[in-house]
Amino acid sequence: MEPSRTKSSVLPTGGGAALIDPSDTVVLLLDHQSGLFQTVKDIPVADLRRNVEMIAKLCTLLNIPVITTASEPAGTNGPLMPEIHQYAPHATYVARKGEVNAWDNTDFVACVESTGRKTLVMAGVWTSVCVMFPALDAHVAGYDVYAVIDASGDPSEMASRTSLARFVQGGVKPTTTNALLSELHRTWARPEAAELAQLYGLVSPNYAAVIESYQRAQEAALASRPAGS
Repeated sequence: MEPSRTKSSVLPTGGGAALIDPSDTVVLLLDHQSGLFQTVKDIPVADLRRNVEMIAKLCTLLNIPVITTASEPAGTNGPLMPEIHQYAPHATYVARKGEVNAWDNTDFVACVESTGRKTLVMAGVWTSVCVMFPALDAHVAGYDVYAVIDASGDPSEMASRTSLARFVQGGVKPTTTNALLSELHRTWARPEAAELAQLYGLVSPNYAAVIESYQRAQEAALASRPAGS
């Protein structure tokens, strides 16, 4: 289940006790399926897919296990978006037997348990069902659970707002893709810094413009220096 990459995940010392520890984290991507995408109304589907893509790339970069699953992928809900396993080739897919709640599937729960990790970061479609149900059950089972709201989608803004309230009431911690990226990143003094910077361009396309303008300014400054200086 662990990625084959060997890069280190360097964390600063002296703080961050309240933040996610990547060495204790497993990411669960639930039911990001083509049929269900067509029902999403609370976030542009292009943004949703880009955020999920970022999470998949981040997990590969930082050696974080990923578990995926789909609800009736041969039916109207459709197949999983291919970007997940494309960018997180180490991800483990768990088939279900018709359960709406992934946590009702014993193979899925066993797969989570097999990682030995107790921090679960979840995202999926629909937030109010595919994420909500396993998130609440996992919290009761003793896991520290985070729900990535903008890597998830719902049929309406009302459904999304209601889900957020229930997450908080039920002990599940809401977060966003940019917060997740920054929380796991933690410091630029790490070997993956340049690759992490590229991921910020997925979370915030405007940040990609910041990187481009900075690089162009650096190139112009070097070009203007006298020869031999």
